Amino acid sequence: MGRRIVAEEKKSSPKDTTTIKEAPFLALKGFLMGSADIVPGVSGGTMALIVGIYERLLNAIKSVNGRFIKTLFSFKWKEAFGEVHFFFLGILFLGIFSALAFFTKVVPLQIYMFTHPEIVYGLFFGLIVGSIYILIKALERFSKIELGMLVLGMAFGIWIVSLVPVDTPEHPAFVFLSGSIAICAMILPGISGSYLLLIMRKYDYLLSQIGKIGGVETLDGMMGLLPFVLGAIVGLAVFSRFLSWLLSKYHPQTIAVLIGFLIGSLYVIWPYQHREFVQQVSVSEVQYMDHPKVQELMENPPDTNLPEYERLGKVSNAESNFDEMKQVEIETVKNKLIRSEPYVPGWIGAKEEDDPNVWGGMIGILAGILMVGGLERLREK
Repeated sequence: MGRRIVAEEKKSSPKDTTTIKEAPFLALKGFLMGSADIVPGVSGGTMALIVGIYERLLNAIKSVNGRFIKTLFSFKWKEAFGEVHFFFLGILFLGIFSALAFFTKVVPLQIYMFTHPEIVYGLFFGLIVGSIYILIKALERFSKIELGMLVLGMAFGIWIVSLVPVDTPEHPAFVFLSGSIAICAMILPGISGSYLLLIMRKYDYLLSQIGKIGGVETLDGMMGLLPFVLGAIVGLAVFSRFLSWLLSKYHPQTIAVLIGFLIGSLYVIWPYQHREFVQQVSVSEVQYMDHPKVQELMENPPDTNLPEYERLGKVSNAESNFDEMKQVEIETVKNKLIRSEPYVPGWIGAKEEDDPNVWGGMIGILAGILMVGGLERLREK
């Protein structure tokens, strides 16, 4: 019998079995999960499955249960916190947040996704392609049933990533449902929760509610976010238990479906894409026309091929002859991916105006595949 997808001794223990010796490797796995979360179409669940901690992550989420809440409010804190996998979650989230900080402040991966998309997406494409092979090889069996489940998961994954945004209500009940669906997607390999929020037209809504916090509309913003947060909590609690039950009862079949999700996600991670973005515009500040920042934007127009940039907007008192009397809005523009269609350069789906970095994509794919060897060794740590 082949290796199970997760080491048996660590798979489903009711207690947190994380050791100090394992902590550096677990932090590295969290770092990889955080790195994946930054790229649209890739989720932290994808990397958790690849590095071999997916079932442990579900068990850690399940450890925050009704018994924990009951003992916590009974002031039996030692007993309560002894039930939860705090060490595992703490080390893992330390790695995740480190990756988010590193790839936004030190190496701006989100900017490179716009300026060098073929290299970035190619890297993750190669990484997932190689990992799919490892995961299939690690299955304890692969019969016609597992093959059927894999095809089913692949079809569902392709269907999800090919959806287009639709108009949806902002009623608290639907916001609650959006939170439940998004959080479920975030722990499913190959499916991005933020992408589903864009499809359900709730990404902008959530950003607007978050933007209200800290100002005069703080209470309105918090009330607007409350249904989403409650939905996310309920969705995570229910779905993690459902997935864990599936893995305990139908382990090979469930893993096959998850691998299918990964294969389906390749549709949107392929480095050569016609990508469609929606612009989210907000006024960051208002300045007089003679302000240095305004003058800088007038002399050096912003690069619109970035995930976020500033531009000049509406001018107040424009009829005045003096710049020091005119005021202009400085707008912050965010580009959010809502749809992408893959193509093969010079062949299937290609357009005359396309100018892809073909070699950059190929090098990225090759580098991703080569990285898989290191990930396979990391799975066993």
